[in-house]
Amino acid sequence: MSSSETGEVASFTVVDYIVFSLVLVISAIIGIYYGFKDGGQQTTQTFLMGDRSMRFVPVGFSLLASWMSAIALLGTPAECYSFGTEFWVVVFSYPLMTMISAHCYVPVFYRLRLTSVYEYLELRFSIWVRVIGTSAFIIYMVMYMSVVLYAPALALNAVTGLSLYGSIAGIGLVCTFYTSLGGLKAVIWTDVFQSCIMFVGLLTIVIQAAVALDGFGNIWEINKQNGRINTWDFSVDPRNRHTVWNLIIGGTFTWLGTYGCNQASVQRYLSCPTLKDAQMSLYINLPLITILISLTMMCGLVIFAVYADCDPIKAGYITSADQLLPYYVMDQLGFINGLAGIFVAAIFSGALSTVSSGLNSLAAVTLEDVIKPIQRSKNTRFLSDAKATLVTKVLACAYGILAICLAFAASKLGPVLQVALSLLGVVGGPLLGVFSLGLFFPCSNKWGGLVGLLSGFAMCIWISVGTYFNPPTNPALPTSTEGCYETQNVTYTTWQPITLTDTIVTEEPDPVFADLYHVSYIWYSAIGCLTVIIIGLITSFITGRTDPKDVNPKLISPVVETLCCCIPESFKKYARCGVEYDYEEGGEDYLSDEYHDDQKHPNGKLEFHEDNV
Repeated sequence: MSSSETGEVASFTVVDYIVFSLVLVISAIIGIYYGFKDGGQQTTQTFLMGDRSMRFVPVGFSLLASWMSAIALLGTPAECYSFGTEFWVVVFSYPLMTMISAHCYVPVFYRLRLTSVYEYLELRFSIWVRVIGTSAFIIYMVMYMSVVLYAPALALNAVTGLSLYGSIAGIGLVCTFYTSLGGLKAVIWTDVFQSCIMFVGLLTIVIQAAVALDGFGNIWEINKQNGRINTWDFSVDPRNRHTVWNLIIGGTFTWLGTYGCNQASVQRYLSCPTLKDAQMSLYINLPLITILISLTMMCGLVIFAVYADCDPIKAGYITSADQLLPYYVMDQLGFINGLAGIFVAAIFSGALSTVSSGLNSLAAVTLEDVIKPIQRSKNTRFLSDAKATLVTKVLACAYGILAICLAFAASKLGPVLQVALSLLGVVGGPLLGVFSLGLFFPCSNKWGGLVGLLSGFAMCIWISVGTYFNPPTNPALPTSTEGCYETQNVTYTTWQPITLTDTIVTEEPDPVFADLYHVSYIWYSAIGCLTVIIIGLITSFITGRTDPKDVNPKLISPVVETLCCCIPESFKKYARCGVEYDYEEGGEDYLSDEYHDDQKHPNGKLEFHEDNV
């Protein structure tokens, strides 16, 4: 009688504990090494920017590990098991995101040589747009890290029996230790190591399953017979959870908000020695993220092929779809000493890399966008570089502890993949919109940036709150328990994004808004971005649009030069909207040395008075 029939799984062995413990030890050693290498992290440029000496290959791996880690490893197989292969189409959004980010967003941010990407919002719009953008990023990143901390703790709890909360605390503290000690260099190089562990763990699962089930073709056929191969849904209904169109178009907006203008990503681009290195890091990330998503989808197909006649959720063996992969590993692969340890190490690595990236970026943003502006507004003396570095280390520790505390509540949110992508949309969409408004529309003014950003957040929050209290019905594909040896007396309820229907009595939403509340979560980012741009442009024209000739061209994306390189010069002049570009392609700095030394605006010193707001 197999364990899949009874629900009993193998236990974690000493070898397994040794394997995943090595991941912690090696990560800590990397942090210690860079914490003391060359005299330690003595300056903010070293701690936050890696001395701007990181090459594109490790940065490309770090981009992958920062955003597609434990969330993807647990959430994507659960998505595939429950809803089929439709989510796989999202990989077609990655090339679009990569090209647009590399050639329309990164060049401007790289040449500005800013430590915080949100400094751009003040240079282009006003101090208040910067404050709102910074605040939204801090809130979002702390929440995102809490979800990421919860995901591997869930895996450890499922396969080892360790306390869920103890696992959250352990992962968070280890990560906080090496991030605070080693700075961005430690974060990037641990990301490289941890990315390799993730690939090894996934490949091990897929290869072993292909051998045990007579080839991956047989796995595919089992899924096909049960209606799981449903990749190509061309419906144009925005309420459909996943379609070809919302995954490609909506996915592009979602990941542009992450890779195009998110501090954690931009900070990595700025750590590169040249603009070409920064752009190449995105092209290194492209095949890596595509392969990772494909491997996790294949894991979902493997899990269903094994449990086609005995759904572990219906049978009561596990309580959440996000526990499927760890349950499968212990149920089917637990007889191989060390294999479960490799898997847990992969999940562990994913969480460590993402949280470490978040802690470092939060420290940078808080220093540059909170502490320094407050000092300037009060005309107080700036911290010395050594003291500023110490402050960033303390900030990293503080944010780590905060993320650990919030992670305790993450288990109440729903499937980790959808929660993470929803957060990206609600916060990342409006931020993408305000950056795009500034970069691509030289006629926009400070009032357009402020009103547009607030409108974008209001729209996304309105939709997400409406969805929270009026959740759409997204039933999973049917499963069976006919092959189970015994089924516990558990009533199975199809899991949904975020629902309180068990505890809150809700009324039917107004028919006018019902469809809006049921729009697929994958559209949140596009809705937020377009709302900011449309409202921002309307407001700019009402309050007096900016004359493009008065806009510093160094703050406008060279999109015309990039995308229209072969068109006649007469058309280019029209397409530039009156902006006169006065720089050449390359890695040179846009801003004068005085800006970086004294925090000056390209057209003069930043004045923190009402007219500048």
